Amino acid sequence: MSGIPLAVVELGQVAYTDARALQHRLREERIAGRLDRDVLLLLEHEPTVTLGRGTRDSSLPLSQAELAARGLMVQEIERGGDVTWHGPGQLVGYPILDLARLRPDLHWYLRQLEEVLITGLGTMGIPAERRAGYTGVWTGDRKIASIGVHVRRWVTMHGFALNVANALSDFGLIVPCGIPGVEMTSVCRELGLPSEGEPGRTRLAESRSVVTQAFAQVFGREASPASLDQLLGAGTVVRPRA
Repeated sequence: MSGIPLAVVELGQVAYTDARALQHRLREERIAGRLDRDVLLLLEHEPTVTLGRGTRDSSLPLSQAELAARGLMVQEIERGGDVTWHGPGQLVGYPILDLARLRPDLHWYLRQLEEVLITGLGTMGIPAERRAGYTGVWTGDRKIASIGVHVRRWVTMHGFALNVANALSDFGLIVPCGIPGVEMTSVCRELGLPSEGEPGRTRLAESRSVVTQAFAQVFGREASPASLDQLLGAGTVVRPRA
């Protein structure tokens, strides 16, 4: 272990814009030295399509207006990568890491995030792997997790999205990660379990636990639960969605 603690904050379902603003605030606190630890935010979003810096016109068969009309929020953001989808039942992780204390190497960081997910999925009995030329995690020929990050002064934000108990149908409205013909899958689908109700909630809880453990192992951190009040001061509020 490196001796640097990792604060793990579980937020429930949070609006995408609120989570993005929170990441920016935490990153600025980490850069300024007012935050003395790395942070891993674990949460879910309402149905949202995010457009990374690498998004191509061909990745959006429907216009942003048409996506919005179908109930999806559309956000253009600063992370790398192409288009992806977020929604309830998907485990999203936003690490706020000071890579200068680890290894100031973006490609290394992306491979480490993949390793976290590969390790966590293996714990749940799902064999997972990288695919040459792409960022993310696959099981067989199906993609189960997407990754996209942004770094400023070697402190990270954005991160990974692991499909756990989310519906997969909305992925059909986009070209996920800009990969034509890619088939998306989820933890529940791979385990042959229903994603609704108690089975889905159980898999989400399990996924949060095993991904936290894998993250601490891969990055050499001592993980412990924390609240936003502890990190940013009393009164810090990010309102979970009902």
